[in-house]
Amino acid sequence: MYRFYLKIVIYLFCFALSLFGLSALDFNRFLKKGKVAAGQFLFILLALMMAYVLGEFLMSVIYYFQV
Repeated sequence: MYRFYLKIVIYLFCFALSLFGLSALDFNRFLKKGKVAAGQFLFILLALMMAYVLGEFLMSVIYYFQV
């Protein structure tokens, strides 16, 4: 049962890190005028994808070393 909670904590931590990392980019350059909602959706989607990949990597390392 603790692995379930560990997985959730890892994903949330990675999501926060992804949001922090993506905030350094200027997305306004890549957006068309008037497409703010689509840009915000893209920002969240990219953060979720990065969090999933980083979380899976961290969990595989944790489970490999039996931490």
